[in-house]
Amino acid sequence: MFSSLGLFQTLRCPDNPPCTRPQCIFSHRQDLPPPAQLIIPVHEPKPASTSSIPTKRPISSSPLRSGVATPTTPEEPPRKLQKVGVPQRPLAVSTVSHTTSGVPILKVNAAQSQVAIPVRQTMLKTLYDHFAVLYHAILPKNPTLASEHALKQEDEVYKKSSKLTYRNAVIQCAAALKRRPVPDSLSHPSVGTEAELAARSESRKAIDALRLTREHLEPYIMSVDELVKWGYFVDIPDGPGGTEPSREGKIAKCERCAQPFLVKRAEEADECIYHWGKPFTAAVNGEKTRMYRCCSRAVADSEGCTHGPHVFYENNADDLHARHPFSYLKPAPASGTALDVAAIDCEMIYTTGGMRVARVSVVDGSGTQVFDELVRMDPGVEVIDYITRFSGITAERLEEAVLPLASIRKSLDAFIDRDTILVGHALDNDLKTLRIIHHKCVDTAVLFPHRAGAPYRRSLKDLVRESLGLLIQTDSVVGHSSVEDAAATLDLVRWHVLNKPPPKPKPPPPTIVLPT
Repeated sequence: MFSSLGLFQTLRCPDNPPCTRPQCIFSHRQDLPPPAQLIIPVHEPKPASTSSIPTKRPISSSPLRSGVATPTTPEEPPRKLQKVGVPQRPLAVSTVSHTTSGVPILKVNAAQSQVAIPVRQTMLKTLYDHFAVLYHAILPKNPTLASEHALKQEDEVYKKSSKLTYRNAVIQCAAALKRRPVPDSLSHPSVGTEAELAARSESRKAIDALRLTREHLEPYIMSVDELVKWGYFVDIPDGPGGTEPSREGKIAKCERCAQPFLVKRAEEADECIYHWGKPFTAAVNGEKTRMYRCCSRAVADSEGCTHGPHVFYENNADDLHARHPFSYLKPAPASGTALDVAAIDCEMIYTTGGMRVARVSVVDGSGTQVFDELVRMDPGVEVIDYITRFSGITAERLEEAVLPLASIRKSLDAFIDRDTILVGHALDNDLKTLRIIHHKCVDTAVLFPHRAGAPYRRSLKDLVRESLGLLIQTDSVVGHSSVEDAAATLDLVRWHVLNKPPPKPKPPPPTIVLPT
């Protein structure tokens, strides 16, 4: 043991007298005071002062740190600390403007383009030059067509190419443009980008391969109630018909200006000032305004934009029956030589006998033309207006007509009968002018309904453009072609059969006994 240094000899041993340590470091003298007790005070925690400010404020309580002026709930972390995901970078969407020469200028974010923008601009100009050469015959009426298609074509090539293959892909596309036949109208197959042509080609092949049969179209046949709803005549009016083929010399209401007039033939007709275009709704200075398509004037403006003769239109069954008698199609022959499906279209003109048929065209279920004839006016019926803009009929052409309507009807009996399903657009008008009563009809104006519902109808031109990607009725000088319209109507039905579900089954129609 080490010897004690005596540092604690002035302190009384806490265990004295029973201390048993042999060498205690404390003193055992009796005259020393007892050791003091160590007292450790225990205090209650004081409440925090409301005026004290913590050294570090919570992040959520600071609007400057959180970025919002309103405090967040305790359960919700500050917006700065929330997971909001990685923001998506916008796609490299290009916009276009044009130089004075018509070349489009590509506007794309350079950071989002895999190919250098100067390279893409050079390739865009190459495509524009080739489109301009290809469209030289139709550019005067469509000056921006080449630049629009060049921009679309460049975008198609860019999306399908890599940085290394882009330039060669554009060169190959330009070579393909050189090989195209020069289009003479907007509806020509050569008009469009490579992708548009390929899509149209595939759709065209599928449509051409489908021959419509009775089995295809039976679900689409309109019921008698639907025929009546859409303005079809389902019964022959009373009387022999044909008792008053012309109203020349009588008073009628003008279809164009709604004024009464004396019915006269073309060379003697009084002048009418009217709008030949249908009204449409357009936004002018933030307000909806009804305007005419022919001159873009407001409907409220009573002054017309076109000069022509007064004409009249009749839609009453008895009046039409008096001009030329209605009749049913012939019963189906035992030989069964009539067509299962036939698409029909007519061109009409204004006469002293009202609106009369001037041309009849029919195509079969495969789209093949089977009939196309001009119609000679009945005795006593004189032409008032050929409306060539729409009908395509001129005085010179109508002079070539040989068969009157009665003979045309007999010719039609050779390949359509009561079992034939007739297809048309606003077919009720064609049947009325042909004076045919028929119950097996498929109408594309009903098959592709207007968003406003009956009696509104979409135009055949718009339906063909949207569904088939084709343009028809584009020439306002030559006018419409009934063969083209009949084929387009049939194609619309074939497209619908291929791409849309068939209508819901209808209850069987009531049995109607027709005269033989």
